[in-house]
Amino acid sequence: MDLYKMAVEMADRLSARRGTANAFFLTVQTTFVAVLGVAAPNLAKSPWGIGIAVSLAGVALSATWWLQLRSYRDLNRAKFKVINKAEEALSLKIFSEEWRYLRQDPIPSWRSRYAELGTSERAIPWVFAMLHVLMFMGRFWG
Repeated sequence: MDLYKMAVEMADRLSARRGTANAFFLTVQTTFVAVLGVAAPNLAKSPWGIGIAVSLAGVALSATWWLQLRSYRDLNRAKFKVINKAEEALSLKIFSEEWRYLRQDPIPSWRSRYAELGTSERAIPWVFAMLHVLMFMGRFWG
């Protein structure tokens, strides 16, 4: 039982770290885009290589964020496999039952089933990557 408690605590800590990482990347990306917006007139006058470097930096930051989120997802998946395996020996299977209910019952809203947080949060880095590409393209055509 102590090992089960420790596994659950470790999964919870991992989720908290993921949230902190998301806050960090969101802050950095938002600041980066805001600074680029303010500096746009000066960037338009700079050599084209600077625009490429700035855009690549933003896309690289987005890719790093997405890869980190994928790593957290893989770690969480492994942790919950261990937790679910440990629950086989318990009379009450809290996490296994929770997921069973989420997957079988239609969620009373506009969606047909539960949407995992990881699915939506992994889209955000791609939104920023596209924003950096669009800002770069706008520099040439704008």
